[in-house]
Amino acid sequence: MMLRYALQTVRARKAGFLGAFLALMCAAALITACGTLLDTGLRGTIRTERYAAAPVVVSADQYVHMTTVKHKKGKTKVKHKAKPIAERAWLPENLYGTLAHTPGVTQVVPELTFPAQPLAPAGTGGRTAYGHAWDSAALTPYRLTTGRAPQAAGDVVIDGDLAARARLRPGDRLTVQSTQAPRTYRITGIATPATAVRHQTSLFFSAGEARRLAAHPGQVTAFGVLPAKGADPERVRRALARALHGTTAQVSTGDARGPVEFLDAAAARTRLVSMGGAMGGTSLLVAVLVVVGTFALTVQQRHRELALLRAIAATSGQIRKLLGREALIVGAAAGTAGALLGLPLGGWLHARFVALGAVPATLEHTVSVFPPLAALAATLLGAWAAARIASRRIARIRPAEALTEARTERTRLAWGRVAAGLLLLAGGVVLVVVLTSLRTEPASTPVTFLAVVVLSASVALLGPLLVRCAALLLAGPLRLTGHSGRLATANLRGNAARMASVVTPLTLLVGMTCTVLFVQDTLGNAARAQVREGVRADWVVTAQGPGIPGEAAQRLRARHDTVTEVVRTTVRVGLDKYPAQGVTPAGLTRTWDPEVTAGSLDRLGPGTVAVSELAAEQRHLKPGSTLKLTLGDGTPATLTVAAVYARGLGFGDLTFAHDLVARHVDNPLASSVLVRTTTQTQLATTLREFPGLRILSPAAADAVQADRQQTNAEVNYLAMGLVLAFTAIAVVNTLAMSVADRGREFALLRLAGATRRQVLRMLRTEALSVLLLATSVGSGIALAVLTAFSVGMTGRPAPTVTPLLYVGVVAVAGLLALLASAVPGRAALRVRAVTAATAKE
Repeated sequence: MMLRYALQTVRARKAGFLGAFLALMCAAALITACGTLLDTGLRGTIRTERYAAAPVVVSADQYVHMTTVKHKKGKTKVKHKAKPIAERAWLPENLYGTLAHTPGVTQVVPELTFPAQPLAPAGTGGRTAYGHAWDSAALTPYRLTTGRAPQAAGDVVIDGDLAARARLRPGDRLTVQSTQAPRTYRITGIATPATAVRHQTSLFFSAGEARRLAAHPGQVTAFGVLPAKGADPERVRRALARALHGTTAQVSTGDARGPVEFLDAAAARTRLVSMGGAMGGTSLLVAVLVVVGTFALTVQQRHRELALLRAIAATSGQIRKLLGREALIVGAAAGTAGALLGLPLGGWLHARFVALGAVPATLEHTVSVFPPLAALAATLLGAWAAARIASRRIARIRPAEALTEARTERTRLAWGRVAAGLLLLAGGVVLVVVLTSLRTEPASTPVTFLAVVVLSASVALLGPLLVRCAALLLAGPLRLTGHSGRLATANLRGNAARMASVVTPLTLLVGMTCTVLFVQDTLGNAARAQVREGVRADWVVTAQGPGIPGEAAQRLRARHDTVTEVVRTTVRVGLDKYPAQGVTPAGLTRTWDPEVTAGSLDRLGPGTVAVSELAAEQRHLKPGSTLKLTLGDGTPATLTVAAVYARGLGFGDLTFAHDLVARHVDNPLASSVLVRTTTQTQLATTLREFPGLRILSPAAADAVQADRQQTNAEVNYLAMGLVLAFTAIAVVNTLAMSVADRGREFALLRLAGATRRQVLRMLRTEALSVLLLATSVGSGIALAVLTAFSVGMTGRPAPTVTPLLYVGVVAVAGLLALLASAVPGRAALRVRAVTAATAKE
């Protein structure tokens, strides 16, 4: 029976439930979109292209492993953890014999993969270019359509896509920038793949030249294994696994070959899981806060109706059941619609991440039933819980008091609500304090946004008190605005709960937007400041292509310039990841100053390492300490700490000798070269034979880094942009609901002599008063969180805030507030005052 009443109520009050429907639908869409990203990270397909004709691929292990054994209460627990490495791990070439003699194997093809960028005006169309030995063309397979195979060191075969794009044919010359100095090759042939290759450009060299460019003597990228005719690839895989037992080699078949080929896509899975989980968690917390506020406003608007039900003997349980079933009905409809909308939204979000370079296109977007079902379940649960929370007061009061209390708003908050609000406030303060001690971005970022949500939740609970305090402070200034100001003051005092329901989403919008916009600037500007202070060179050489070859640095050294090559990577100490760089030790202190606080950079060499203060603190290191780590390609190393430096945020946590790092990265070319020399003209003359190099002053290099920082920040803006959009919709939705329900009040004011203009002016004054309160509280929350973030990450309480951008945030919030109050207000005032005042509720 209660379900029938709930259906009748929803049918009769469609307009009243519209706000709750919109809030729940947006929440479901947001959760579904984030869920599809999480699902893609967990189960997204990475299809092989290069190894399409090789049913079995043998590759090196791309993970660092750690096993821990704990003995507790007579029981032994063994835990095994693995983390991916940053560069490609290589295999010993001598495994060829083992593979070739495995039963069921008819052919083993060694594979070499290395960067090889063709310097053609037409480019590669956004595809990454790789070089290979022609002997491994059979793994795709590529077949010659024109010309012949490469034989000499100066020969190259290009794929059909590059040939068509650059209008090249056999006999033409093509300059290629690989791992050595740029070299001009003669095109001897054009090859086309038997299967589609959409995400890479392939260049094939002679076997000797490919080994020279790969720069890993005695090693190969992988082995493609061709089973004997009629042999089962899975059975061959098991045989190979047995033959390779005791080595780090991995055997892959089917879809598992894709991650071997596209290492960036395999790494992006972890990143997408983290990103989708963070977005989904934040979205869920924001959605709960918004939906509870929306339902509280809905129940508040129906206070008289629910009080009447209590007065005619409806029990507390019946009221709760009625509201709970109404919420489930609205939640089911909104959750279904939102889940369906969330699927294309998730696809668009994935496409934008691909366009921004955060996710490679080789990691295909996955769509399944799990994210929509999870979103629907979360929506139903959220709607039901929100209705239960919102109905606590009306369901508990005695029937005799119900109608009396429904006539006026309670002046005192329930002690439970105040206690919960103070508890959340204390929790937010604790999070802010914790944030000051977090010194890594992965640890501090989730705490940053969680602190904003928790503090905003405390505002939601303590909102009526804040509104009354604001009314007291603004009473004097508002009286000066005339009758509309006095009416607005009376409404702020007498309807504090209704006004508080509007303050909450506005506070969340301002606080969250400021945090999203300025947290990246705070970190990025601090890092750039350290770089500006630490670069002593006269000029910085950068590359528009893969990097700066070592031959260019040698040319500069021949002129007696001080030259520091910088190559970047990521290493693992245990399972923890640290950004690192390799620098040329000779003359290092003339071009680079990381602010050494202990030890000396003079001792930096092949067997030593310099560490940041953060790494030294985390690993309990000092000059002379021993540090065991895993280099980018999985090679273990044991080094001695030579120095500790302070500018780790700008230069990375670990600094090695250049040659040590260059031997263990996919691209050994320097990302930048610091030069102490005389004039830019002499520098340009020396480097004129190396195409694509740029000579910049340190200030110009800093500007380039700022542009790159802005591009990286766009990924975070996009990730949190949907949450902010949802919050903005909640602001409009809540304000519109609040104003639309005041038609009778406006009519009575007009019957008492107020004009339409005065009523609208009153609404604007209320909206601006609420905006002022929300902006003050939201800005305070953002400032506290950003300051704590800055203290933890940079050591200084100096968050970066762009004044113009902040004004824009407040202006957008104000525009939303004014529009959301003016439009429904004007609509309500179109109805004749007598008609509105005498209409049935």
